[in-house]
Amino acid sequence: MFELIWKISLLILFVASFSIFCWTFGYSLMMPLLVLLLGGHLHYVKKADIKLFSQVGLILFLVILASHAVLHSSITLPLHIPVAGVAMLTMLLFNDLQVTFMMAFAGSLMASMILGGGFEMMLIFFVGSLAGSYGVRDARRRSQLISGGLLVSVSQVTCLLLLNPHLDFILTNNFLAQYLYPLVLNGVISAFFVMTTLKIFESLFGVLTNFSLLELSDFNQPLLKRMVLEAPGSYQHSLVVSNLSEAAADAIGANALLARVGAYYHDIGKMVKPEYYVENQLMGINKHDTMEPSISRLVVLNHVKEGMELARKYKLNQKIIDFIPQHHGTSVMYYFYQKSLEGAEEGKSMEEENFRYPGPKPQIPETAIVLLADSAEGATRALEDPTPNKIEETVKKIVNNKFIDGQLDECHLTLKEIDKISSTFIRILSAMYHARVKYPEKKNGAPRVLKSWPSSSSPEAPRSKERSILKDGPSDQESSEQNPPQPSSDQENSPGHSSS
Repeated sequence: MFELIWKISLLILFVASFSIFCWTFGYSLMMPLLVLLLGGHLHYVKKADIKLFSQVGLILFLVILASHAVLHSSITLPLHIPVAGVAMLTMLLFNDLQVTFMMAFAGSLMASMILGGGFEMMLIFFVGSLAGSYGVRDARRRSQLISGGLLVSVSQVTCLLLLNPHLDFILTNNFLAQYLYPLVLNGVISAFFVMTTLKIFESLFGVLTNFSLLELSDFNQPLLKRMVLEAPGSYQHSLVVSNLSEAAADAIGANALLARVGAYYHDIGKMVKPEYYVENQLMGINKHDTMEPSISRLVVLNHVKEGMELARKYKLNQKIIDFIPQHHGTSVMYYFYQKSLEGAEEGKSMEEENFRYPGPKPQIPETAIVLLADSAEGATRALEDPTPNKIEETVKKIVNNKFIDGQLDECHLTLKEIDKISSTFIRILSAMYHARVKYPEKKNGAPRVLKSWPSSSSPEAPRSKERSILKDGPSDQESSEQNPPQPSSDQENSPGHSSS
């Protein structure tokens, strides 16, 4: 109740402040009413809270201040105002077409009302805003922002010419100085505005854009560099999970970049005690073999808590931190649960709930994908003979068990999307663990001899006697291929893997 009163109070304060501003400078009081109506629309259609309303309200207020400054300036022209930059910024920050459309419309309308430009100016700004926002959608490179700015310029000039398709207007003396040059420059200013303010608004609003995700995916990030050195097995596991997650997210239209980066950091808590996880253990020594299941349970549970603490210490965004607890959901640590049942005294029951992760369950499709990819990769890697049929059977079993256990209840994935995710995992894992051709062994101990020796002019000719294979038989590489390393024997929810 208190939270609701606080949100309503903030809303009233914002609208009242805006109304006082408009009344003080003689602007139409329709603008505060429009902002209030847009807020109501966001609440009832997008189920948005006061946080989103205040964020878009702040961005919109920048347009109003810029319009007010230009109106009282003798240097800049009205068509210089980067209204399109506001729409582009909204698209990059929220990646929401509906919110961006609303911001493009509201910003164009308010700027034209303050400047007195009428419907023509409003339409030019609106068309340029839409073009620019669509141009930077899903942008991953800075050059796309420049391209979006150029698109704004072209769209606004085209709109102007379509509204005034008369040679008398085009051939006037002030056409270039008053209309063409300002509109072309407007796109450049919009792109520059977005590039210079994007990082500020990311930090202010606590949101993740594609540019921030790409920075986090850099393997020179301190946490990832630590993981390579302190928990190399967990690091390699995270790379495979990230590849699976990105492909599956692409298949269902989710945020593939967010899924990939979230998978990089989902197991950072294992760096604290890496020796307790089988992928980091050397010489086949498993510490859990000599521990009570209840103690092992606490150790494995701790890697979630420690991972979240590490993430906060390194100031990761909350969206990335959410991958750490949610990639386990409330799953059962099945290995330890079974071990405790086997060692329990007669008549003593063991509660399954005591061996569950604390959660929460995945709240978005991306965290659910990482949960499934994490379990599927671990179970597949544990197969002794990973044939395509066995991989398919294992992946479907993992996904089905997670679904039955209710781990996917809160992430809004449909059955069709879950099936696509499974198919993607099966395809990639089958390619990763494909069968290799076995080289024939030597017969009667006879060394292999080349039937023909490359000519001295050939680039394949040996440069020294050390390169000869006639004396020592097969090379080291061939020997390793004849005796390939055996796959690890960890299993899903094992003491080393434990659903990772």
